[in-house]
Amino acid sequence: MTLVQLEYAVAVDTHRHFAAAAASCFITQPTLSMQLHKLEEELGIKIFDRSRQPVTPTAVGELFLQHARKVLAEARMLEDVVREKQDRIDGELRLAIIPTLAPYLLPHFLPHFIRHYPAVQLKVKEMTTDQVIDALLRGQADIGLVVTPLGHAGIREEVLFYEEMLAYVSRKHAAYKKTYMLANDIDVRELWLLEEGHCLRSQMLNICELQAAQKNLSLFEYEAGSLETLKKMVETNHGITILPELATQDMTAAQSRLLRHFKSPAPMREVSLVTPKNFVKQKLFRAVKASILSNLPEKIKKNKARNLVPVDI
Repeated sequence: MTLVQLEYAVAVDTHRHFAAAAASCFITQPTLSMQLHKLEEELGIKIFDRSRQPVTPTAVGELFLQHARKVLAEARMLEDVVREKQDRIDGELRLAIIPTLAPYLLPHFLPHFIRHYPAVQLKVKEMTTDQVIDALLRGQADIGLVVTPLGHAGIREEVLFYEEMLAYVSRKHAAYKKTYMLANDIDVRELWLLEEGHCLRSQMLNICELQAAQKNLSLFEYEAGSLETLKKMVETNHGITILPELATQDMTAAQSRLLRHFKSPAPMREVSLVTPKNFVKQKLFRAVKASILSNLPEKIKKNKARNLVPVDI
């Protein structure tokens, strides 16, 4: 049994498809299949049920894969521990980020990070908060950028900044004539929301105190979780949505006229870097943190931790 064989088995479990798993490992499918066959012969078990599509682990295979992931995580940790003791910042860093942060935060710090740390192989993937947590715990991601607090026992959180939450209102909406918004200015029938699974959706409902009523609402859902689509719906139709501050940074003058602040204290969301509790790539963690903080808009740097909107995950 080798670490390479374990990696191939985990890849098949991740992709549930032999060809996709082989591609992710940069090998041919026959090579992957041959190595897995050798592994199964050595163990005297079948790890996968190949008669089903997508491929699924057998009962004993599921148990084997759980331990295989732990072994691979420990092996990677050995490499990370050695690298931490060396006077350089390099290696692979897998960053998971939620969709309501990715298009607005990444452009601020990625160019700076890539320029200052050219030896780091940075892999970025958009995921919902639940998916980020799962990826961190399964060893499929190193660092997450999410909205907190999560309160998860296996996850460490380090707060980066706070974003003000703003209303984005149609010219046809009564709130367009207001200077400041109140939560009860929002008619539940006119509120555009993201699909289930996005933490911003739950925060929108919490701001408007609508969690109990949401089952009775007929709400717009967009599969990709795009705030840009919600903005378009407000601009071209009647209605209102709620946007985090970073999503308002590059608005045109016409779009900015549709923004309304909530009455003070304005609702805020907390953005943090999260890692597994046993995370050892501290140099890389500090490099990402410093890169983000040094490239935030000045207004956001000054936001305070007050009137934080809870996250429901």
